[in-house]
Order: sequence, then C-alpha cells, then structure tokens
Amino acid sequence: MTFNNAEPLASTERLILRRFVPEDFEAYSAYRSLPSVYRYLYSAPPSEQEMKERFDAGLNTRLSEDGDMLRCAVVRREDNILLGQVSLKLASKVALQAEIGYIFNPAYSGKGYVTEAVRALITLGFGSFGFHRIFARLDAKNIGSIGVVERLGLRREAHLIENDRFEGIWGDEYVYAVLSREWTSSPPNRAR
Repeated sequence: MTFNNAEPLASTERLILRRFVPEDFEAYSAYRSLPSVYRYLYSAPPSEQEMKERFDAGLNTRLSEDGDMLRCAVVRREDNILLGQVSLKLASKVALQAEIGYIFNPAYSGKGYVTEAVRALITLGFGSFGFHRIFARLDAKNIGSIGVVERLGLRREAHLIENDRFEGIWGDEYVYAVLSREWTSSPPNRAR
C-alpha cells in the first residue's frame, strides 16, 4: 500500500497524522538531534548528514512487505506544529502483525499527545490495514512509554532480559501487544 502525502492518514480532536513533507525537516531535526530523545533507543543521535538521508528516505515509503515502515508526522491541529512521529512497521505480512513506535519532541511531553497519536495509529492499523496484532517493544526503564501503552490497554507479553546493548551497557526490554478484537471491544480502562 502506498500513501498520498497530501491527505491526513488519521486525525483526532487535537492532532493530525500525515506523511512527512520536506518542509518538516527543520523541526524534525531539532528534536531528533537531542541526546535525551535517544536515551531509550540504544543509539546515539545521527550526524546531520545521516539524519537528512534518513528523513529523505522516509518521505516515500510503503507498507507492503515485511520490514516496510509507515512514518507519520504528528502535527498539532491548532497551529500545525510538528510534535513528533508515530510509525507502523510491518513485522509479518503473513501473520498480519505490525510494530508501533513513536518519538516526540520532549518540549511537548506531559500533554497526552503521544497517547492520543498512538491510539489513532493503532486504530488505523486495525481499521485500514487489517492487522491482527500490533505490538510495541520498549526499554524496561522507559516509564513514560510504558505508561502510554498501559493507558491504551496493551498487555505486557514479555520481559526480555539483557537483550540489547549500547555503549557497553545491557538493557532489558518489554513487549506489549493488543489484538484487533481486543482493541475494537474498547475496554473501559482505555482512555478515549
């Protein structure tokens, strides 16, 4: 499936999820160059050239083969400010599974934008792309991200012990997931 850059992919009361456009690069690179953004990503911020190459490569993606990723710019509806990104990665075409990810500018944290954007993308993943299961992999120390997925009703399925290493330090990872039928049943603990 390919996507039209001009059309929003999803929207909420406060947010619009759309494809990135070249004009987003300045705001994108401003928060993607912050070391604090990479704290739980097991990597250092990329160089300016690497960042530009990655950004440009993400402008024309599709979601049709394993490993493909849909990256959505999350913009605030009231002023069109780029807040961050959410993404769906096709983990298994055969098993209808996708991994959700998100990276936001820390200047906009604590306002519920991440939870709202992730909810919209999960709904898109089940409703428009027909996924059976959507999961998230999180650093076990990333309390903020754990709160996001737990507020949305995803269940913790795994605690992977020292499964990744960055700069000589081992890290644990949690896997959270939700099935399509669970998502559409809208449990009461999932804030809407």
